[in-house]
Order: sequence, then structure tokens, then C-alpha cells
Amino acid sequence: MGRIQRKKASQKKKKGIDEGAVPQANTETAADGAVPAVISDKDTTKRQIVPQKRSVPAVKSTQGGAVRNFVEKALQFLREVKVELKKVTWPSRKQALGSTLVVIILVIIISLFLGVVDISLSSLIRLVFK
Repeated sequence: MGRIQRKKASQKKKKGIDEGAVPQANTETAADGAVPAVISDKDTTKRQIVPQKRSVPAVKSTQGGAVRNFVEKALQFLREVKVELKKVTWPSRKQALGSTLVVIILVIIISLFLGVVDISLSSLIRLVFK
């Protein structure tokens, strides 16, 4: 579920529909790397220094952090599985028994056919080698 929401958010950003975006009037940067942002659309003379977000490396250097990250991903996956399983339309008991019976009968028929073919081919090969 979280991945789906993140994908939607990233698609909006790719299209340029970033909901929280503040229009920027200038690309100048301050000494600390901040970018001035427009406060009001009507009055462009008012500006405020907004610090840029720094990206954090995705890979953690400690072994415990990697394990914790793995556990969080596994738990998120299990939550998503639970949500998807609630959407499944399960067959009734009668339908499940009927389908199981059909499968068992077909397996018996195919195994008998393959057994007959195997015995006939092995006896044919014995005759050829005599």
C-alpha cells in the first residue's frame, strides 16, 4: 500500500503537479545553500530563505540498520499481502470440493495413460533387442 502511494506521489512530481511546491522566482542560492522562495504570488518582493532538502543515502553503514530496514520491508510486504487477501473472492466449499475432485480424476487418467504407454514402449524395445 505504501509503495502504491509513493508511486502516485512520484508520478505527480514527474508531471510537475507537486502539491506542496512553492513557485520560485529566483535560482540564486544563499551562503548556506538555501534557495529564496516566493511567499506571495502577487508580491514578488517578499522573499524568504527556504533551506533545500538534502538526500540521505539509502544504504545504512551499520549492520543493525540493514537488518532493521529488512524487517521493516518484510512487515510492510506482509501488511500489503493482508490487504490484497481481503480483496480475494474465495470459492465456496462445494466449488472447492468439485474442483479438487476434477483434478484428482484427471491425474488418475493421465497416470494410467502414461503407464500404458511406458509398458508398451518398454515391451517394444525388448522385442527389438532380442
